[in-house]
Amino acid sequence: MRMTDKPYDAIVIGAGASGIMAAGRAAQVGARVLLVEKMQRAGRKILITGKGRCNITHDASLSDYYKNIFPSGRFLKHAFNAFFKDDILDILHQRGVSTTTERGSRVFPVSNKSADVLKALLHWMGQNRIEVIFNSRVEDLIIEQDAVEGVRVRTDAGLQEYFARSVIICTGGKSYPATGSTGDGYELARQAGHTIQEVRPALVPLVTRGNVATQLQGLSLKNVNAVVWVDGKKTTQEFGELMFAHYGLTGPIILSLSRYVVEEVARNKSVEIAIDLKPAMDDKKLDARLLRDIDAHGKKQLDNIFKLWLPSKLIPVFLNILGMDGKKLCHQVNSDERKKILSLMKSFRFEVTGHPGFKEAIITAGGVSTQEVRSKTLESKLTQNLYFAGEVLDLDANTGGFNLQIAFSTGWLAGERRGSQSG
Repeated sequence: MRMTDKPYDAIVIGAGASGIMAAGRAAQVGARVLLVEKMQRAGRKILITGKGRCNITHDASLSDYYKNIFPSGRFLKHAFNAFFKDDILDILHQRGVSTTTERGSRVFPVSNKSADVLKALLHWMGQNRIEVIFNSRVEDLIIEQDAVEGVRVRTDAGLQEYFARSVIICTGGKSYPATGSTGDGYELARQAGHTIQEVRPALVPLVTRGNVATQLQGLSLKNVNAVVWVDGKKTTQEFGELMFAHYGLTGPIILSLSRYVVEEVARNKSVEIAIDLKPAMDDKKLDARLLRDIDAHGKKQLDNIFKLWLPSKLIPVFLNILGMDGKKLCHQVNSDERKKILSLMKSFRFEVTGHPGFKEAIITAGGVSTQEVRSKTLESKLTQNLYFAGEVLDLDANTGGFNLQIAFSTGWLAGERRGSQSG
């Protein structure tokens, strides 16, 4: 088919965060755009981000972004230069979505409603002429002479062919498959000759052995340090907040550590998470604190003195692990028992047995190799007129709004580069 016979300048596959941005920006700069979404509506994953509140972006410097993105944040230099945190906030603010920056530099809508963010993004996208078809799954790329010509789409009316000057794949990864992210984009990329780096769950809770976490379900611990031990060797650590769930551990620092843990568990390594409940004190200072409190409250029962040291929900669990009677008087605690208390406070250990998989992973690690994609345009180096944006790429980041910003920025750049070539 001749280029002049193609009814669209760009076909965008996937109406998530990156797809909305790609379609909107391409149309904004003059492209005729078709947006294809296999679900019944756009942005389903946006609705569940930030536990339904939508952690829009992270108010950090560019250098901090690079540190929080894997495997190579600097691939995104051009995308971030084209469209960054202030740009997405401008779009939202102009459409009535006020935002607030919370602890840890995380940016949320003041309303705490992700639906408000999605509504504003769709309004922005809809200001330009974009044709959108839902309940339609792209099954194949139409490729001729190493150039993409269009797509074959399974619709309610059967298999249809759509032709365009370019195609932008914004299908997401495999996390939260109920939202439509089932890895379709990887197969499309393979059709174009691309290498897919091994995909695995990232930012995922961890399942632990035994019932200790179950007993502590709902408890949140702030300002603790979590250390990953692999086959008895300390590997990495994170400081901040974690939470206990019926299956094990979750919360910001656990999600960040999960990228390492998932890999080690897959290798059948022995993995433990050791929680330091008193990271501000070394062993010597903590021992002095324990000794001072015990001496000052010698006639009190042990379960009462523990209230000075731990959240109440932790106390019976600690006493059980230590094999100590909570009714014992403090002046009866000997030095060996005190050292056991100290040791448990500094290294509260959980054996990791697995994770819930993609169904509960916030993001997907792995994807289309960035070595085969031009960072300045996000166009394929292997197939002409084929672009990638968002989670389908081998890019993922720590929790805190970084991943949505990647989607917004790459979507914008891909749409802009493709849209500017319309004609």
